[in-house]
Amino acid sequence: MLLPPVIFAGIAAMFVLGMNRENPDALPSTMEGRQAPAVVVTPLGDLPVFTDADLRDGKAKLVNFWASWCAPCRAEHPNLSKLQAEGVTIYGVNYKDKPEAALGFLAELGNPFAAAGADASGRMGIDWGLYGVPETFIIDGEGKVVQRFAGPITERVLDSVIRAGIKKAAAE
Repeated sequence: MLLPPVIFAGIAAMFVLGMNRENPDALPSTMEGRQAPAVVVTPLGDLPVFTDADLRDGKAKLVNFWASWCAPCRAEHPNLSKLQAEGVTIYGVNYKDKPEAALGFLAELGNPFAAAGADASGRMGIDWGLYGVPETFIIDGEGKVVQRFAGPITERVLDSVIRAGIKKAAAE
């Protein structure tokens, strides 16, 4: 007789705790607060390639994992271009894609990346704790991951998450 109310109370408590999480959509990242993992990319066409040293240049920047086959990557692209126009340095990692498709994507939509490289095997993505594409990491001037955002950068995310993360990275 006592078991059903106890089970109900336990389930209700789990729901209350789950609903009070800070951001229920956020995926955990073991990278935040740590040095960015190694940059291991191959050249993508004749685009400039970035290195570990570029992540430790004293300035805040973004590392964006993307692919031409990724519809959300296409949706976020105008917002990456806005950030580029504002002077934000963005490094692109083309993830598990065909080089000709990736270069066609950039030719069609524009290239918001200061430098880019290909991660055809997905090894760099694994090292960075990637869940999928698009995924964006905010890096401070010393090469530390300040914040990670999984999913497309929408207008709302741009205003509420990314710009705030860039300010935080610039202050560190």
